[in-house]
Amino acid sequence: MTDILTHVFATIEDRKTNPKPGSYTNSLFDAGEDEIVKKIGEEAVEVILAVKGQGDTRVISELADLAYHCLVLLAQRGLSPEDVAAELERRHRPG
Repeated sequence: MTDILTHVFATIEDRKTNPKPGSYTNSLFDAGEDEIVKKIGEEAVEVILAVKGQGDTRVISELADLAYHCLVLLAQRGLSPEDVAAELERRHRPG
């Protein structure tokens, strides 16, 4: 699971440092953080709608879209999935 997330995030970071004409990721970076956050909100709503009657295939698809846009936001802010993993680890330490 983490291999593909690592690969996707590396591609996102590469687009940030080496923009590629026509790249959707670059269009998000160019639009700025407000647009990225707006897309995250839209995708979150689409996840909810999928859960409420569009079937598991659609739920998975929408969750993938949401995860991608969250990764773009992390890159935009100079953060990484490892930062999120560290926070989850901190929250779930025994004791």
